[in-house]
Amino acid sequence: MSSKDTASTMVDKDVEHPVDTPVAITAEVEEKYGIKAHWKCLAACTLVSMCPFQYGLDFGLIGGLQAMIGFLKVFGHPAPHVAGGWNISPSRQQLISSLMTLGAFLSSSLAGPTATFLSRRQTIWAASLLCIVSNVIMMATTSIGGLYAGRLLLGLANGFYMTFSQLYIQEVAPARYRGLMISSFQVWTSVGTVIGGVVDNFTEKIDGRDSYLIPLGLIFVFPVVISVGLFAVPESPRWLMMQGREEQARSSLRWHRPYTDRMVEEEIKDIQLALAAEGETVKGASVWDMFRDPVNRRRTVLAVCGLTVQGASGAMYMIAYGTYFFKMAGIGKPFENHVILTSLGVVAILVNSAMVTHFGRRRVFLISGLILCGIAQLLIAVVYTVTPGTKSTGQAIVGLAVVYILGYNGMVATYAWISGGELPSQRLRSYTFGLATAIGFFAAWLTTFTAPYFINPESMNWGPKYGYIWTPSCWISA
Repeated sequence: MSSKDTASTMVDKDVEHPVDTPVAITAEVEEKYGIKAHWKCLAACTLVSMCPFQYGLDFGLIGGLQAMIGFLKVFGHPAPHVAGGWNISPSRQQLISSLMTLGAFLSSSLAGPTATFLSRRQTIWAASLLCIVSNVIMMATTSIGGLYAGRLLLGLANGFYMTFSQLYIQEVAPARYRGLMISSFQVWTSVGTVIGGVVDNFTEKIDGRDSYLIPLGLIFVFPVVISVGLFAVPESPRWLMMQGREEQARSSLRWHRPYTDRMVEEEIKDIQLALAAEGETVKGASVWDMFRDPVNRRRTVLAVCGLTVQGASGAMYMIAYGTYFFKMAGIGKPFENHVILTSLGVVAILVNSAMVTHFGRRRVFLISGLILCGIAQLLIAVVYTVTPGTKSTGQAIVGLAVVYILGYNGMVATYAWISGGELPSQRLRSYTFGLATAIGFFAAWLTTFTAPYFINPESMNWGPKYGYIWTPSCWISA
């Protein structure tokens, strides 16, 4: 069988675990050990999976901030012709939202080189420090330039958070529970978005800068919790082994696994064999290794495509500009509608978490979710085109937005992250997953940067008709 056929078979069968998972260990563990026996490892993965809370929180907050009078009085301008009497220019709106994703793109692009000298935990600590510094800048400044700088630094932090927390979970979680842990990654993203929307909903009525300073204060909480918790968690044994630190890797694996010493040794040998087969040590890896042979080239392309479908679904504009979108379209209560939307998204993720360990059909879920998202976007655009500005149209758009977010959170987002993390080889995982994440963030940046041109009343003012753009994008991706 050719290398191309081998890679194709790996994808076509929708394998539950990466090909470098120790098969003998997996079978034995599934027979003898349950979830309680793995509690330490799963607790560590749960702590690390909190990292994307910051990413979700930012999207939940920033969409609401751009619709807050207190925020618009500082960074916007009077606009008597729009709802609320205040607006923000499309160019400022573009940069406020997109600089965060641009920063995430830059930091995730550097995941491969960064992983050669910083461990998974050290990079997450660095991300926490960047997050705190960026938030201090955003809260202290009343200058648009200072706000831009804070947004870019926050993006750098989120890129490290999203990439290296995924890498840690992929390398540490038992094969049987890896899908569950990755789905919890998406749960935290959605929970962060909900909390950001809920807090915005309560503070938007406050007059002055406090209306947006209080929500921004939430950004300090989780970096501190994660940073302190990581002192109790060992480093990834696979990363340690790739650095040639075998004894530390063995000690870390004993902490993460409820195995006997013999089983620990077997898994250590499996890791060694996988590394030897792929090039003996990660220090021999380079960016070009992702493309040199057909198998790694195919893995790279599939991982990139897996993560890029999130941006291709149009979710970033619905999440990043949700509150502003509802407000400018004159649809009911924009803050409450966005909270409802994101809360139902969390429900979809929780249902998905219960399913992910039992159903391994990544491709089927991704295709189905993208088709559903495309249909919802099309119907939103058609309804608004036919009868814009009516109460019934507003209700229909909110209902279709709920269908969209159920499809995205329940089928697209989780399986995109799982596929992007499972497909890379062990030796090149930092490079391949970093590249895939970076291109995914680039797609998100492109969406958040261009969306204001379409939905802002001072520009094209398409509003919900923006769905016409994303319907073909969803279906082509499917």
